[in-house]
Amino acid sequence: MSSREEHLVELVDDAGQPRGETTVAAAHQPPGHLHRAFSVLLVDPDGQVLLQRRAAVKTRFPLRWANSCCGHPRPGEALAEAANRRLREELGTGPVELTEVGVYVYYAEDPATGRVEFEYDHVLRGEFRPAAPLQPDPDEVAELRWADPAALEAELDRDPRSYAPWLGGVVNRLLRPSASTPGAPDPAVTPPGSSADDAAERSGGR
Repeated sequence: MSSREEHLVELVDDAGQPRGETTVAAAHQPPGHLHRAFSVLLVDPDGQVLLQRRAAVKTRFPLRWANSCCGHPRPGEALAEAANRRLREELGTGPVELTEVGVYVYYAEDPATGRVEFEYDHVLRGEFRPAAPLQPDPDEVAELRWADPAALEAELDRDPRSYAPWLGGVVNRLLRPSASTPGAPDPAVTPPGSSADDAAERSGGR
C-alpha cells in the first residue's frame, strides 16, 4: 500500500457532516464509504480549464482525463489548504485563489481496478495566472491540456470512457454554480452496488 493510501479521510453523512474517519484505501474499497473530497478546476483568463490525464499508476480510474487536481482534506483540514497542497504535489503550482462553486455527491465503480469512488465532492474554481509554472509529477499526471468547458461537456457525452466519471458533474458545477445546493446529492448519483455502466460512469452524474 502506498503512503498516500494510508492517509486519513473524513467520513461524512449525506449532508456533509463529519461522522468519523478512515484511510484512503478503506474508503475506496467496495461498497465504499461516503467521504469528503475536493475537485479543483484551474481556469485561465480566457475561460479555458486545465485537464490532467491521470497517471497509469493511479489506483482509481488511471489514464482517464480528469479535472486539474483532486484530493481529500485530512480530518479537520481546511479545503483551501488541502487543495493548494495537492496543487503543489500534483502540478508543482500554486498557491492559487480558490472559490467553492458547489458540492457534488457521486458514486462510481472502476471496472479496471475494482475500487470505488463515493464522495462528497467540493468543487473549487482556481484562478490560474498564465505565467505560473506547471511541473506535473509523473507519478500523478500523465499529460496536461487546456479545454473549453462548454466543448468539454459535449465531448463527455460523445466519449465518456476517456474521462473520469466525476468530471461531468464537476464541469456542470463550474458552468452552473447557482444550480448547486451544498449538502444535496446529485439526482443522477448511482447507488452502491450499481454497475459502472450506469449513469455515474457514463456521464459523471450530469
